[in-house]
Amino acid sequence: MFKLVFLRRAKEELKNIDPVWQKRIKSKLFILASDPVLLKNKIKSLKGKQKGLARLRVGAYRIIFQKKNKELIITIIRIAHRRKVDRR
Repeated sequence: MFKLVFLRRAKEELKNIDPVWQKRIKSKLFILASDPVLLKNKIKSLKGKQKGLARLRVGAYRIIFQKKNKELIITIIRIAHRRKVDRR
Protein backbone atom coordinates (compact mmCIF):
# COMPACT_ATOMS: atom_id res chain seq x y z
CA MET A 1 0.00 0.00 0.00
CA PHE A 2 1.28 3.45 -0.93
CA LYS A 3 1.34 6.40 1.44
CA LEU A 4 -0.44 9.52 0.12
CA VAL A 5 1.26 12.86 0.73
CA PHE A 6 -0.61 16.05 -0.18
CA LEU A 7 1.01 19.35 -1.03
CA ARG A 8 -0.63 22.34 0.67
CA ARG A 9 -2.02 23.55 -2.66
CA ALA A 10 -3.71 20.20 -3.31
CA LYS A 11 -5.32 20.20 0.13
CA GLU A 12 -6.74 23.69 -0.43
CA GLU A 13 -8.03 22.77 -3.88
CA LEU A 14 -9.75 19.68 -2.49
CA LYS A 15 -11.47 21.74 0.22
CA ASN A 16 -12.91 24.10 -2.41
CA ILE A 17 -14.51 21.31 -4.48
CA ASP A 18 -18.20 20.40 -4.15
CA PRO A 19 -18.69 17.78 -1.36
CA VAL A 20 -20.19 15.22 -3.76
CA TRP A 21 -17.08 15.38 -5.94
CA GLN A 22 -14.82 15.39 -2.88
CA LYS A 23 -16.26 12.02 -1.91
CA ARG A 24 -15.65 10.60 -5.41
CA ILE A 25 -12.11 11.97 -5.52
CA LYS A 26 -11.29 10.58 -2.07
CA SER A 27 -12.55 7.14 -3.06
CA LYS A 28 -10.33 7.17 -6.17
CA LEU A 29 -7.37 8.29 -4.06
CA PHE A 30 -7.97 5.37 -1.71
CA ILE A 31 -7.95 2.97 -4.67
CA LEU A 32 -4.81 4.67 -6.01
CA ALA A 33 -3.04 4.18 -2.67
CA SER A 34 -4.14 0.57 -2.24
CA ASP A 35 -3.62 -0.73 -5.79
CA PRO A 36 -2.80 1.71 -8.65
CA VAL A 37 -3.14 -1.09 -11.24
CA LEU A 38 -6.94 -1.00 -10.80
CA LEU A 39 -6.97 2.56 -12.23
CA LYS A 40 -4.59 1.95 -15.14
CA ASN A 41 -7.22 3.09 -17.67
CA LYS A 42 -7.68 6.42 -15.88
CA ILE A 43 -3.98 7.21 -15.27
CA LYS A 44 -1.89 8.92 -17.93
CA SER A 45 1.79 9.89 -17.80
CA LEU A 46 2.46 13.55 -18.51
CA LYS A 47 4.98 14.77 -21.06
CA GLY A 48 7.21 17.77 -21.60
CA LYS A 49 8.09 19.88 -18.57
CA GLN A 50 5.83 17.73 -16.40
CA LYS A 51 7.63 14.50 -17.29
CA GLY A 52 7.73 12.15 -14.31
CA LEU A 53 4.25 13.18 -13.20
CA ALA A 54 0.96 11.45 -13.92
CA ARG A 55 -2.68 12.43 -13.87
CA LEU A 56 -5.73 10.57 -12.68
CA ARG A 57 -9.08 11.45 -14.22
CA VAL A 58 -12.12 11.60 -11.92
CA GLY A 59 -15.02 12.91 -13.98
CA ALA A 60 -14.22 16.51 -14.92
CA TYR A 61 -11.47 16.72 -12.27
CA ARG A 62 -7.81 15.83 -12.60
CA ILE A 63 -5.42 14.73 -9.89
CA ILE A 64 -1.78 15.43 -10.71
CA PHE A 65 0.61 13.21 -8.77
CA GLN A 66 4.11 11.76 -8.61
CA LYS A 67 4.71 8.13 -7.68
CA LYS A 68 7.89 6.90 -6.00
CA ASN A 69 7.88 3.10 -6.13
CA LYS A 70 10.99 2.54 -4.02
CA GLU A 71 9.57 4.52 -1.09
CA LEU A 72 5.90 3.56 -1.71
CA ILE A 73 4.85 7.23 -1.68
CA ILE A 74 2.40 9.03 -3.95
CA THR A 75 2.65 12.83 -3.75
CA ILE A 76 -0.57 14.62 -4.72
CA ILE A 77 0.42 17.89 -6.41
CA ARG A 78 -2.88 19.31 -7.73
CA ILE A 79 -6.58 18.54 -7.68
CA ALA A 80 -8.51 20.80 -10.01
CA HIS A 81 -11.19 20.97 -12.68
CA ARG A 82 -9.84 20.03 -16.09
CA ARG A 83 -10.18 23.61 -17.34
CA LYS A 84 -7.97 24.90 -14.52
CA VAL A 85 -5.17 22.33 -14.70
CA ASP A 86 -2.03 23.94 -16.05
CA ARG A 87 -1.32 22.47 -19.49
CA ARG A 88 2.07 24.06 -20.01
